[in-house]
Amino acid sequence: MRNMMNKLFFTVAFLFGYLANAQQEKHPNIILIYADDLGKGVLSHYGQKIISTPHIDQLAQEGITFENAYSGMVCAPSRASLISGLRDSDPTNFEITKAGIYKKISDGKYTNQQIQHKINTALTPPNKNAVFLGEVAQKQGYVTGQFGKLEWGFATSHEQMVRHGWDEYYGYLDHVRAHGFYPPFLFRNGEVEYIEGNTHADCGKTKEKETPEKYKERWNMDGKRVYSQHLFMDNVLNFISKNKDNPFFLYFPTQLPHGPVSVPAVHPDFANNKQLTTIEKEYASMVKMLDDNVGQIMAHLKNLGIDENTLVIFTSDNGHEIYYSKEGRVSKPYKNVKTGERFDDLKAKFYSELGGDVFDGNGGRAGLKRSNLQGGIQTPLIARWPKKIAKGQQSNLLVANYDFVATIADVTGYNGKVKTDGLSFYKELIGKENTKEHDYVVYASFIGPTIITNDGWKLRTHLPKNAFELFYLPDDYREEKDLSQQYPEKVKVLKKEMTKACAGDLENGVFTFGKNSVDVEKSSKK
Repeated sequence: MRNMMNKLFFTVAFLFGYLANAQQEKHPNIILIYADDLGKGVLSHYGQKIISTPHIDQLAQEGITFENAYSGMVCAPSRASLISGLRDSDPTNFEITKAGIYKKISDGKYTNQQIQHKINTALTPPNKNAVFLGEVAQKQGYVTGQFGKLEWGFATSHEQMVRHGWDEYYGYLDHVRAHGFYPPFLFRNGEVEYIEGNTHADCGKTKEKETPEKYKERWNMDGKRVYSQHLFMDNVLNFISKNKDNPFFLYFPTQLPHGPVSVPAVHPDFANNKQLTTIEKEYASMVKMLDDNVGQIMAHLKNLGIDENTLVIFTSDNGHEIYYSKEGRVSKPYKNVKTGERFDDLKAKFYSELGGDVFDGNGGRAGLKRSNLQGGIQTPLIARWPKKIAKGQQSNLLVANYDFVATIADVTGYNGKVKTDGLSFYKELIGKENTKEHDYVVYASFIGPTIITNDGWKLRTHLPKNAFELFYLPDDYREEKDLSQQYPEKVKVLKKEMTKACAGDLENGVFTFGKNSVDVEKSSKK
């Protein structure tokens, strides 16, 4: 009898352990780190020579890199695509709020409750059948949290955050205040949380021009006691600790390295670097801090024993941007430092060596943030998941930021209906090769849309000058050889598909905030 009981005990224990392991494998933790304005060229994994990013590089070495990944050309529409799974080229897909209203809490014009009401009454309620990024995980029993530069509009409400599936959040509910790094208040789950020692209504926003006077202003720390990224990291690590025994989805849209340049201290790596100006040292320190933070998150996962079954994804909202200028070095508006000619994204395209970018943050590509050139929309995408992803993998699958909703649905096992323009890249992620892939991806910009095909063709528009350029990216990643005259049929076919993705009207593919943006103060109910 005792032997039978022992056998029964061990059988039950084995089955319990097996089921527990199966459950753990089915429900990995997920961490999505969303860098702000970080081009591929800023990472040492992609050849950066001045700034070393060993922790992000290690993610690439221990996981998979997607070499053909794209995102939007600017913050708000890119984040809207990520969270909704919809293209930014169709103005009917989502609304973007205009900026600045939350600053008026500091000015005494509105209370938080009044602003929340104005935003909620100004925006069209989302379709009840829409499923958002956080919501996908939430419906699968995940604890969801978001920390940093929150959501997609230039002003977001608590109601939006809850509707999009976040159990917990902390950070800026507006992007304009997030241009400073010393906020007098942030938001925790709908409530204002004041930060002692930070007194600037503009959150300590600095000036971009490099002069002795501006240097003194940047380093005058009166009213600038607590740096926002430090607050976010405290909350990120605490969220992981609290939920280490449950499946969690953590979305970390960091401010770094978005400018204007602001950092509590210059990193020792750059203090004596004579190649850099003072403000370039500060910018490099912001990138270095982001890399150090990634290292802290990875170390925390290992210390908690949950590293093996945590999927960590690192990507960026758009391409590289330069947040400083100095006479003879970098000009704003951007100009060719050799000729003084202003870049126009067409006949005179921005390249790092012409624009004075010592970091070559776009990795040799044409254009920067706000452009539909490769430097504005091609971004790093790195994923690490030891239980599922073999080390050192590389994929050339065409991936869009609006693929994340479908992908997270697959990762979490969500079987509900999801309306999305995206496709899941889950199988590619774990080395099984995607059975479905995009024929093309489409993105908007201020000057017009662009389409990139899965075999490397790209048609871009410059509608203010009624121009169309055609490139074959495998041979011309710098977009220097326009082939539109040689291949008019290719232009015709791609223009047709682009038009279809822009709600049937090519002009609607121009992302301007007048077409799908909402002025909260003017359009909200009184």
